[in-house]
Formats: sequence, structure tokens, C-alpha cells
Amino acid sequence: GCIPDASKIWWDVRPHHTYPTLEFRVCDICTRLDEAIAIAALFQAIVLWLWKLRSQNITFRVYRRDLIKENRWRAARYGLHGKMIDFGRMAELPTKQLIEELLDLVKAEIDELELHEYMQTIRSMLQHGSSADRQLQVFEQSDGDLHAVVDHLIRETQEGLGE
Repeated sequence: GCIPDASKIWWDVRPHHTYPTLEFRVCDICTRLDEAIAIAALFQAIVLWLWKLRSQNITFRVYRRDLIKENRWRAARYGLHGKMIDFGRMAELPTKQLIEELLDLVKAEIDELELHEYMQTIRSMLQHGSSADRQLQVFEQSDGDLHAVVDHLIRETQEGLGE
């Protein structure tokens, strides 16, 4: 066939084809380790929240795939500074506000898993920007010099690893 193995099928979230884990592939790669760990911690809280709903035979709202794709496109295009559609409210809201609401939604799970320090990193990203924001800033400050962006990525990744 045209697909050599299951690892080549790209989903936002999927069970790993070899390991007993879930893969979340919806985000860009973080250049700072603390941000990557914080996002993974948020995913842990979300999964625990969903698991609790399921174990109590409670369902959550399901929206059409094209609506979800619209929000994914907005996130990719505008990042933290854009707006997303809150389908429950039928309104566009700032992405940062919706992330804060998500943190509130899974607060009990954050408490249970003791993830508070990681959520501080999420809040710092909301306030100061993400890796993508920093890359764009370097690009703009260097008059579009992609070498400067690559140098920044190398430097930031090494700093995040404690090198």
C-alpha cells in the first residue's frame, strides 16, 4: 500500500501503534523543554477529566469535524493572539481566554495530579507568548533573516536543555 505503517497516519490524538500510550500531535514542537512539559501536563489533566466523565457514563459535547478544523486552522494561523469559536456560546472569543477557561475546567484534575507549577508555565506562555511568537519576533527584528531565526532556535533549545 501507499502507507508503510500506522506511524505514518497523522491524527491529532491517537493510541500509539506500539506503546500503550496516547500520542498528541496537535501542537508544534516547543523549543523550550519547560513549555513542552507544561503542555504535556495540561494534556494529562484533560485526559483525566475525560476519563472521569467516561467512567461516570457522562458524555461531553461533540461538534462537527469541520468546525473543529476551523478552530485548529485559527490556532495555527493566529496562535495565542487570535480568536476561536466557542461553539457552546456560539461566539468568537480570544484564544487566551478560552485556554484560561480550559484551565478552570480541569482545575480539579490539575489539583489531583499536582500540576500547578506546570500550569504557571502555561499562564506565562499566555502572557509572554509561545515559541512561535518568539520566532516571529526574531524574524521581524532581523528584517526577515531566516538564519537569525535558526540561530535563535538553536540557542533557545540548548538553553532549555541546560546546555
